[in-house]
Amino acid sequence: MTDGYRSKAFLMTKIDGRTKQEAAKQIEDSLKRLQTDHIDLLQHHEIIRMEDPDRIFANGGAQEALVQARKAGKIRYIGFTGHKDPVVHLRMLEVAAKHQFRFDAVQMPLNVMDAHFRSFEHHVLPVLVKDHIGVLGMKSMAGQHILKSGTVTPVECLHYAMTLPTSVVIAGIESMKILDQAVEAVRTFQPMTASQITALLNRTAVAAADGRYEPFKTTAKFDGTARNPQWMG
Repeated sequence: MTDGYRSKAFLMTKIDGRTKQEAAKQIEDSLKRLQTDHIDLLQHHEIIRMEDPDRIFANGGAQEALVQARKAGKIRYIGFTGHKDPVVHLRMLEVAAKHQFRFDAVQMPLNVMDAHFRSFEHHVLPVLVKDHIGVLGMKSMAGQHILKSGTVTPVECLHYAMTLPTSVVIAGIESMKILDQAVEAVRTFQPMTASQITALLNRTAVAAADGRYEPFKTTAKFDGTARNPQWMG
C-alpha cells in the first residue's frame, strides 16, 4: 500500500488466534498481506463462546501478542467482534477489566430485530457508550435475512442503525447497486424520532421474536471458527 493512500486510510482487520503464538503469526500475516507496517484497529474475531475471553486473556493467550504488537507500533488500537450473544460480549468486557485492560472498540450486530431478541443494543451498547468504547455496528440487514421478513426496507434498516450511538455502521458492498443504496441512505439520513423508532420496532416485533431472521445468533452456519477450529490455534 503506497504511503499516499495509507495515510488517508483507517485500516482494520481481525484475527482468530486464541494463543499468543497463533495470534502473533496472524498479525504478521496480516501486515504482509495488507502491505503495511501497521494496522490501525486489530480485533479479536468471533468472540462467540463463553470460554473465548478466558483463552484470550490466559497466560500465553492471544492478548499478550496484541499488547506486544501495539508496543512495537504494529497496531494502534485493540478491539473484538462477535455475533452470537450479548452475554458473551459482556463477559469479554468483564474478563478484560479483571486484567486491567480496556478495549478501544467493539463490533456487534445492531439492527431492528436485535432490539427484540438477545439484544446487543439493550445489553452491550449502553456499557460501551458509558465507558467511551468505540461502537462498530454490523449486520444492519443481517445479510439480507431481515429483508426477507417483508417488514422493513434496506434504507430503514440503515437509518435505524445509524440513529443508534454508533461510531460507524458497517455495510457490505456486493455490487454498485448496494453501494448506491448505502450512499442514498447516508444522503437522506436524519436521526429517527422516538415515534418513528417505536413504529418501526412495533412493525418488526413479531417477526423478530424467535431470532429466525438473525441466524448468526441461532445457528452455527456463520461460525467460521466452529468449522475451522485450527484457526484458533
